[in-house]
Amino acid sequence: MFSQSEENYIKAMYHLTADSKNGISTNSIAKKLETKASSVTDMVKKLSDKKVVVYKKYQGVTLTDFGKKIAANIIRKHRLWEVFLVDTLNFSWDEVHEVAEQLEHIKSPKLINELDAFLGYPKRDPHGDPIPDKDGNLQMIDKSLLSTLKENEMGVCVGVDDSSSEFLRFLDKQGISLGKEIKVLDKEPFDGSLVIEMEGKAFSVSNKIASNLYIQKQ
Repeated sequence: MFSQSEENYIKAMYHLTADSKNGISTNSIAKKLETKASSVTDMVKKLSDKKVVVYKKYQGVTLTDFGKKIAANIIRKHRLWEVFLVDTLNFSWDEVHEVAEQLEHIKSPKLINELDAFLGYPKRDPHGDPIPDKDGNLQMIDKSLLSTLKENEMGVCVGVDDSSSEFLRFLDKQGISLGKEIKVLDKEPFDGSLVIEMEGKAFSVSNKIASNLYIQKQ
């Protein structure tokens, strides 16, 4: 069993590992969790004793295979609860993250497996992120950031890189959501902003917006 704090660290390390081919620094963990580097050092020692991580001086922290499995299970619970909140309790996609942060620490494997079955074994959460199966496997898809598409290229919106409430509410105002077909009409060389077409309507989006939307090309 792991404490809620330990699970938060394990999940944070998992996400940081996805962005780094090498070990992750204690400073990067501290920044992600908004805590002190000394607190991270203490936690790394605890998790190392539990065979969750390996720490090597000057090389950083890496999750063991056991640690990756624990992390995938936490993420699985988080994303399943997000699906449940949206599909069953009528939450909007910008409301679910904080609630799921609390629910992901429930320990009952039976509850989570039954929840998965109840939801019809979903593959993706409301933000388009893949949901690990009970063995920790992820079903990845080919996707590109909207900002990388060229003029006249098109695809379907399949996810977001920024899942903050502010960004998701902005997308709602623009009518942008998962499953919507988007075509790039024009690309501004100066600032990377785009003119896109969606459902017959053309409008501009900034490079910041385009750099946070994932598209599966068609």
